[in-house]
Amino acid sequence: MRLRVEFTTEPFDLDEAPGHAVVAREVIETADLDAVDVGPFGNTAEGGADAVLAAVDTLLRRTLTAGATRVTLQVNVVEEDDR
Repeated sequence: MRLRVEFTTEPFDLDEAPGHAVVAREVIETADLDAVDVGPFGNTAEGGADAVLAAVDTLLRRTLTAGATRVTLQVNVVEEDDR
């Protein structure tokens, strides 16, 4: 099964990426995922179910520790044809 995760971390800072956002980017970019798209207002990544779920676990733990006060995420099952 393939999953797609979309997430944001808060609070936002338009002048400089907050520490929790930098941590989120690091987690997603170093995870065993593909189709990673990191942006200033939202982030998306795709991969196998185990890899996505492991990345989400790490993402939540590390961003909250780094000062995020809210993490909003959505996880969807992706059909192979949706890629």
